[in-house]
Amino acid sequence: MYKIAVMGDRDSIYGFASLGLVPFSLTDPAAAARKLRELAESGYGIIYITEALAAQLEEEIDRYQEAELPAIILIPGVTGNTGQGIRAVKKSVEQAVGSDIIFNGG
Repeated sequence: MYKIAVMGDRDSIYGFASLGLVPFSLTDPAAAARKLRELAESGYGIIYITEALAAQLEEEIDRYQEAELPAIILIPGVTGNTGQGIRAVKKSVEQAVGSDIIFNGG
């Protein structure tokens, strides 16, 4: 079974430990990039990253875009939802099915 990690500021991630995820409280982009590489190379299957931290790690996250593992999933932090996570999911779906299937009716 794969391990699951969550990265971000302490206030956004501390509750995830009670769900069995391994939290890594990080705000420094350089330290976060190193930790992301370390987690990816040590058997983590899913890594949740707060949108705020992910915005500072775009190049590092892009490294794993085509990789089978780990799945990197953006989540909102305590400061709110920037929409970056849903855009990433939408992009992945478009790549997988070759079409935009999410309709923003209106």
